Amino acid sequence: MSTIKIFALGGLGENGKNMYICDIDNKIFILDAGLKYPSVEMFGVDSIIPDFTYLEENKNRIAGLFLSHGHEDHIGAVPRLLKTIKMPVYGSNFTLAVLKDSLEDQGIDISEHKFFTVDSSKTMSFGEVKIDFYRATHSIPESLGFAITTKDGVIVYAPDYTFDQNVNNMYKTEFSKLSGIASKPVLALLTESLGADRIGHTHNSGNLDYALNQAMYNAESRVIVTAFSTDLLRIQKIIDISLKNKRKIAIIGRKTQRMIDIAVKTGYLEIPAESLCNLKFIDDKNKNELKDAVVLVAGDRHEPFYMLQRMVKKLDRLIHINSDDTIILMTPPIPGTEKIAARTLDILYRNDCNVLKISKAILPPSHASSEDVKLMINILNPKYIVPVIGEYRHQFALRDLSTQLGYDINDVVMLDNGVVMQIQNGKLVPYKELIPNGDFLVDGSLENDVSDVVLRDREMLSTDGVLLIIANIDARNRKVVSVPEIVSRGFVYMKENEELIEQVHEIFNEVTKKIFTNKYIDWRVYKEAVKDGISKLLYKSTKRRPIIIPVLIDTQTK
Repeated sequence: MSTIKIFALGGLGENGKNMYICDIDNKIFILDAGLKYPSVEMFGVDSIIPDFTYLEENKNRIAGLFLSHGHEDHIGAVPRLLKTIKMPVYGSNFTLAVLKDSLEDQGIDISEHKFFTVDSSKTMSFGEVKIDFYRATHSIPESLGFAITTKDGVIVYAPDYTFDQNVNNMYKTEFSKLSGIASKPVLALLTESLGADRIGHTHNSGNLDYALNQAMYNAESRVIVTAFSTDLLRIQKIIDISLKNKRKIAIIGRKTQRMIDIAVKTGYLEIPAESLCNLKFIDDKNKNELKDAVVLVAGDRHEPFYMLQRMVKKLDRLIHINSDDTIILMTPPIPGTEKIAARTLDILYRNDCNVLKISKAILPPSHASSEDVKLMINILNPKYIVPVIGEYRHQFALRDLSTQLGYDINDVVMLDNGVVMQIQNGKLVPYKELIPNGDFLVDGSLENDVSDVVLRDREMLSTDGVLLIIANIDARNRKVVSVPEIVSRGFVYMKENEELIEQVHEIFNEVTKKIFTNKYIDWRVYKEAVKDGISKLLYKSTKRRPIIIPVLIDTQTK
């Protein structure tokens, strides 16, 4: 009897944190391990990764980790995963180059781990299970899809892809390999759903090419273009059009934006050496006002906006934007960057900058639209369809597309993280057990999860502030040595609230008298009583609950 379980530890009902598991006859195949970025209410949290508890408990059954491409929503959790569990990692040459750089940046010795470079010419065998790879079109080189051959048929994992035909060879979809996969019975297709609610095919870059050409042709001086450093296909386009317009190219942050640097070093980003210009720090003699230059401002998430703001305010060390510059914005706001994007536009317009904002309608998406998803389904003709990589509305849209193609609604399996799709001998069977899953909150370089208590405290600090009560206590003689010092940060302005501060002193003195009647002073009880009494007073007076921190110092008077 053959038993296949398919489930996700992340990536369903959310944007990012992609991690999918195929448990085939007791062998675990992990497909991607990504992160997602936090929403604004998660104060101080840098990223969110999947909970690996299930994998830790079943680490002896793991066959390997298979990576589709080098974007953080698919590989961002790998460093943490490899710190937890050692396992072989499979990916394309470029994907592994990006991953190894990230591992080294986090202090992980890559020599202690096994990495295997794969491409569409290789087949990996794991007993009766075989895995083939096909190249897919995405915004980053050497993106792969997987075909996992089992006794009951092929499971195809088709993450981020389009069918754009106007790309160079390293980005082109391998239709011949897809056709070869389709010649076998395809049991299940796990296809991305992020763009399933977008009508038509994902459009090509023809309109973008025209807009960029016109902007550079009409620009009389320096051109400054923003781009996300993860979108190498778009960056290559900027470079190619700059060269056609006989402009030099300068990249701001090339050394710090690691993916761009890796792409240049490995030849995946082609920039003629003679066309590159190195910028020097601005001083009295040098202003870097190169009239025939295109300055590429690349970064992740908020970074292009932040760098533009510094340039406009004359704070950047390399570029000071002036009225002669043409600024091309190719970084539409993404979740979490809406505010800084709007603020950046305000600053640019306030300083009379010449801004060309490339709309989303012109920028070609990097994900499959409805007709692309239909094409993938028609090529592979799977028995079951599993919408992955997207929020629930995207999964729902993909289910609608599938039923339009004649699929029974029961053959389109809608999963949530931790919910298992079980197939026995080629047929879908119920499975009631829920796989443990959840979020692991990463704060800077901390190894431990950021707890709900910490997040709640940060939220209180951001809204209600903090009040410190600092007092010297002579515990032996049961005396308060000096008038307690009250420090307010983000709560009230001390000089305008003297009456309230006096009431805080009174509460402190009342609590202290009660504590001093005891034979022994329990400092924990003392602090809690101070916090409780002052908290009730402040809420009654102000309807706010600042964090209250009593600092009680045991001293002795002479």
